[in-house]
Amino acid sequence: MNIGAPWPTLQEAEVRVLRMQTKLHQWARDDPARRFDDLFNLVHDPATLVVAWRRVRGNKGKRSGGVDSIAPVDVTDAAELLADLRDDVKAGVFVPLPARERMIPKSGGKLRRLGIATVRDRVAQAALKLVLEPIFEAEFHPCSYGFRPKRRAQDAIAEIHQFSSRKYEWVLEGDIEACFDNIDHTALLDRVRRRVGDKRVLGVVKAFLRAGVLGEDGFLRNTSTGTPQGGIVSPLLANIALSVLDEHFAELWQTTSATPYQRWKRRQAGLPTYRLVRFADDFVVLVHGSQAVTEALREDVARVLAPMGLHLSAAKTRVSHIDEGLDFLGFRIQRRRKPGTTRRVVYTYPSKKAIAAIIGRVRALTRRTVHPSLAALLRQLNPVLRGWCTYFRHGVSKATFGYLDEYAWRRVLRWIKRRYRKTKWAVLFRRFYVNWRPTEDEISLFQPQTVTVRRYRYRAANIATPWATTVS
Repeated sequence: MNIGAPWPTLQEAEVRVLRMQTKLHQWARDDPARRFDDLFNLVHDPATLVVAWRRVRGNKGKRSGGVDSIAPVDVTDAAELLADLRDDVKAGVFVPLPARERMIPKSGGKLRRLGIATVRDRVAQAALKLVLEPIFEAEFHPCSYGFRPKRRAQDAIAEIHQFSSRKYEWVLEGDIEACFDNIDHTALLDRVRRRVGDKRVLGVVKAFLRAGVLGEDGFLRNTSTGTPQGGIVSPLLANIALSVLDEHFAELWQTTSATPYQRWKRRQAGLPTYRLVRFADDFVVLVHGSQAVTEALREDVARVLAPMGLHLSAAKTRVSHIDEGLDFLGFRIQRRRKPGTTRRVVYTYPSKKAIAAIIGRVRALTRRTVHPSLAALLRQLNPVLRGWCTYFRHGVSKATFGYLDEYAWRRVLRWIKRRYRKTKWAVLFRRFYVNWRPTEDEISLFQPQTVTVRRYRYRAANIATPWATTVS
């Protein structure tokens, strides 16, 4: 790249960044031992910063401000922001500010700590991720699916379905205690150094890790461990840390179970085979073996995670059989008898917790009487229903969609009656119902039961990265 070139347009910047990422990915893939010593110029390159700003300005957190209370939507002069940021990064005087702490509710009444960085820091993190991600993607293993390009939760569910249908019947459900808060910085930076030799880039990564957090109580807390959850580069750093687990099970698979003959030979000798499926800090280990072998895996996994400062939650890490079922990423995965036959097959369908969550969301939206009109209500409700059904349409979800359809229809009916208490039902029906669907301003209530349900295609290790195209 020509670092001295003027600021490019967004379209020009995206082309240049994609070309840069493709080269980095190919070099990293072709030489697994290569360390990249000159990446700093790419981090503060104008094209990288333009693409980074576009991603910061377009994501869901664009209305949230950091410790300076300035949100991306409040920035009126993006060119000045990027120019100042580039000068500071290039001169080596860029220092990230502490992240603003915000506690958000989790299931079970607990709270999750979210760190909201300033706009400048978010752009710098996005630029850093644009440069580092294609390098580390070259060595990440196929068993990892969370926060990686072109990979999704359905891939993880499909892999669990694939192996649990083939006698991998025992499951270790792993839960890492406060993963994002406890990652050891020294161990993480050592893993980053295996691929990145540029000390200036390593310095920026270290600065983000140790920037601190300004708590909701107004006190500034040091971050001697962990990476702030909510930071743009945090998922990548977490995947780098957790790849120790991927490497451990990938090595086991390659050395003992890579071929059908090896697996057959081990099973004849009464030895188990393992398969890891990980989505960010949630993971399961599928075991073709006994319950005792699966129980023993707890200590093995704990030993692998310990150097990274991570520990398994004793309360949430459990061993289960596929006939009992397990909940993973919102799905319930369980082997049952197929109706009308004696065969037992593995089904994936929405979990009770996922159904309760969408029911609660529909109830909350339709409880409010502040919506100015039915159309306003439907504009908020329809995306919620559509998104939930899109996520679960690859499971055995048809009956659930029918139940959700009826529930949403009745809640909207109840809302209409409460909103127009003094109007007769016959008048409301003529005004708001078209083919029995609540409708206003040509906006009708989304119909979940019309969503097509089909099995997700298992893609195994055949998921291409965005940088698979060869460039000269």
